[in-house]
Amino acid sequence: MRQQQQSDYFVWPLRFLGFSFKSCSWLIGLLWVIFCLPGQATELRVAIQKGVNSVRVGSSTTAIVRDAGGKQLGELSPLNSFNATPDRTGVRLEQWQSNQLVIEPTLDGVVWIGDRWYRGKVRLLRQGNGVSAINLVDLEKYLYSVVGAEAYPTWPLEALKSQAVVARTYALYKSNTASNRFYDLDTTTKTQVYKGLETEHLSTFEAVNATIAKVLTYQGKIILAAFHSSSGGHTENVEDVWNSSLPYLRGVVDYDQQAPVFAWSKSFSASQLGSLLGGVGNVRSLVPERTTPHGRIITLKVVGNRGSRRITDDQLRQALDIKSTLFTVSTDNGTFQIDGRGYGHGIGLSQWGSYYLAQQGVLYDQILSHYYQNAQLTNLN
Repeated sequence: MRQQQQSDYFVWPLRFLGFSFKSCSWLIGLLWVIFCLPGQATELRVAIQKGVNSVRVGSSTTAIVRDAGGKQLGELSPLNSFNATPDRTGVRLEQWQSNQLVIEPTLDGVVWIGDRWYRGKVRLLRQGNGVSAINLVDLEKYLYSVVGAEAYPTWPLEALKSQAVVARTYALYKSNTASNRFYDLDTTTKTQVYKGLETEHLSTFEAVNATIAKVLTYQGKIILAAFHSSSGGHTENVEDVWNSSLPYLRGVVDYDQQAPVFAWSKSFSASQLGSLLGGVGNVRSLVPERTTPHGRIITLKVVGNRGSRRITDDQLRQALDIKSTLFTVSTDNGTFQIDGRGYGHGIGLSQWGSYYLAQQGVLYDQILSHYYQNAQLTNLN
């Protein structure tokens, strides 16, 4: 860890920006890795803010402001907050205006976007009527945060190494298939959870560095390394859930019985269900129409006193705020009891399954070969 004098360099400006010492003390403990970790070649574009009215940005060190062509326009002073807003023809930051602006910290500094610190640079651009902030970040440094956000940093190292390989593979797959021309990923569970320095830990550095450049491939190509929290006892063949067969996403026995989300339940009245699902009045019955071989509901028929409708698994999870669609329904005096298992779509790596296997001494490459049948662990060139 760096000496107190260097830590104070970061603390007092953070207080000036409105942070308490307690809220930023975790950052001080990580300062040494900010300055000594080597850079890598693969840069990701991660959307932190999308189409907002304004976004606060800054840098821990003096930052260069460039336009879309790379021309230097000026500098931002360190540890200050600046407001970026949409302009008629692009985006405005302080006295600078361009169709795109890039903030590039000097001396391996980190950037402030919205309410968190991130590694790398910031690209500001206009989208619709708002401004978007895109974090341009090295792949390996991105993973330091993602592994800590997607898994528990206190988990066994082999489980974290599994998550690092999966997250690296998934990020590269998404960046190669991204449909948005401005960014590859966002920060939510729709891609991967990413919270910048906030979710970096010594254990996540170790897991990422121990697996550096390792990815999962099939016939020489990066795979869709889907993952979820807990399958409820058995993962799914991808085509049973997403209608597209892939030889490496096959259903396998899961080892997630220790997961706190392995079994769960939720109750609704007929009127509550009707209100949440909509268009059928008070619900009389919930009838599974299409299920996977392991019982996960893909489409459900909702019958009410004013009609019926068919609802998909994604719609069902969102409407009822349930952890998965692997459930059964029972009724008692107008109350619908949903008894479910697992958390997520049930495809690919089960994070709680990897946790259990790692506890038993199973190595990360063996964990990956179990959950991704026919895939190979490969070193990136």
